[in-house]
Amino acid sequence: MSYLPCVEINPEQTANRSVIWLHGLGADGNDFAPIVPHLQAPAGCHVRFVFPHAPQMPVTINGGMRMPAWYDILSMSIERKVDTEQLRASAAEIRKLIEREQERGVKPQHIILAGFSQGGAVAYEVALSHAQRLGGLLALSTYLATYESISLSNANRDLPILIQHGSQDPVVPESLGKLAYNWLADQGYPVEFQSFAMQHQVCGEQIAAINTWLSKHL
Repeated sequence: MSYLPCVEINPEQTANRSVIWLHGLGADGNDFAPIVPHLQAPAGCHVRFVFPHAPQMPVTINGGMRMPAWYDILSMSIERKVDTEQLRASAAEIRKLIEREQERGVKPQHIILAGFSQGGAVAYEVALSHAQRLGGLLALSTYLATYESISLSNANRDLPILIQHGSQDPVVPESLGKLAYNWLADQGYPVEFQSFAMQHQVCGEQIAAINTWLSKHL
């Protein structure tokens, strides 16, 4: 079976936990790897971090320029018109990575998905519709692109979800993060929302909060 190329950071001992972390538009799997040294796993948790590279494709909002992307963005309107077929194709690739982690001995409930911006939209699609219970979802500066059509999985109805967003984000407005939060809360998910005084980025205070959340749910 073929898999997306990935940057992997493995623990010293055999991994029994995994975090699959999706980057944003135009970046690659190296983008969030520098955060790993700042994340301390609880005792007994040996975490493999998997950072897949998105494929290259033309992106409409960038004049059709080819770049790493999980799907095409057709419009930067508040509705965020996206190519949902491509988004779901990327989601299928992430499911293959989940299956590979299981084959490596990590139980699905010990696999956490994380995604920034466009990668977060794919992470939402995967986590909320996955047939097996996962460990959690970390949604960073992102939006729920497929809420009108997603097939929600009963297995993940109690999935812990942490949404983090920058209050000054000019790329993905914080209102889109709050929209996802409100929709998920209305659906009964145990979802948290954290806001940080930043733009479309990651900050130190946020990394500390991620570490606390991961320590709880790994």
